[in-house]
Amino acid sequence: MTASMRRVAAAVLCACVFAAAGTAAAWDRGNVSSFAVLPAGATGPEGLTVGPDGNVYVTTFGFNAQGEQPGLGKLYVFDEHGKLLRQVNVAGSTSHLLGLAFHPTTGALLIIDFGAAKVLKVDPHSGSSSVFMTVTGSAGLNALTFDSMGNVYVSDSFQGIIWRTGASGGAATIWATDPLLVPNGIPPFGANGLKFNRAGTALFVANTANDSIVKIPVVGGGAAGTAAALVYSINGADGIALDQSDNIWVAANQSDEIVVIDPTGKVIAKLGDFDGIKDGTPRGLFFPASPDFSRDGKDLIVTNLALDLRLAGGPQTLQSQWADQVTRYTVSRLKARIPDLRGGN
Repeated sequence: MTASMRRVAAAVLCACVFAAAGTAAAWDRGNVSSFAVLPAGATGPEGLTVGPDGNVYVTTFGFNAQGEQPGLGKLYVFDEHGKLLRQVNVAGSTSHLLGLAFHPTTGALLIIDFGAAKVLKVDPHSGSSSVFMTVTGSAGLNALTFDSMGNVYVSDSFQGIIWRTGASGGAATIWATDPLLVPNGIPPFGANGLKFNRAGTALFVANTANDSIVKIPVVGGGAAGTAAALVYSINGADGIALDQSDNIWVAANQSDEIVVIDPTGKVIAKLGDFDGIKDGTPRGLFFPASPDFSRDGKDLIVTNLALDLRLAGGPQTLQSQWADQVTRYTVSRLKARIPDLRGGN
């Protein structure tokens, strides 16, 4: 090879490396750290919210590697550094707790009791509870959010419904229902994570079974408009969080990653991955379920459900045999930063 040919080859190699590095930057598979390890005996964590005090509140789903575990539902409270502050038994609940959030005007902590198809108002210190919201039918209540008026919206993964009630709770009414919200795949959960955009003009809903994000416009008087699929192919779209730019951060529970899409549905980042099991503890993301931003907005904190779907009546998935090795359950943390994607428009 002549000197000139070597120079050309070197230039091409450098260009290829630079392009690959730039493109891969937004597909950042590393940089997932452990935020917390749940105490021995805890089941898989599903729900998560960052409270107004900056503490991280986590509920567990009631399944471990041996299967369903009976008893009262558990709430774990961590400080902003991941130190366990307290473990709370939620009175009057089943062991299957999912979404939770603090009401923006009343300050009440609301927790979904999936096993009893109701929403509880819970004292986060004593665990005492009262029924906040009830629904009808064979419901699979999953996640909750609020509008600017303090109304409460709850996704129903089995019936494909978004339920609504006022700030004081009570019997919910149907706000939206659509074939796009029902389950039609694996895992068998339809409407799941849900959040309004900052303007309050649209509600975004993840459909886990259909691998989609559904957009429901808000029309006159706060009613639901016609639902439409914003984007497909997010493998196991579960919990979601919206940032200050209305980008949607989606926990993809079947591909062990966080997928970030802009408000038009364009993917702008894929973050994290599964990095195996060490001493019974998952590393990285493993069946990520519920994301939320830290109080300062610098970090995304995510529960790792680590669920073998076969133990919950489902089929074997790529995660199943790994999930059977888990003895301690985790919450992960990653930087809430969208890396540069060179060449994007």
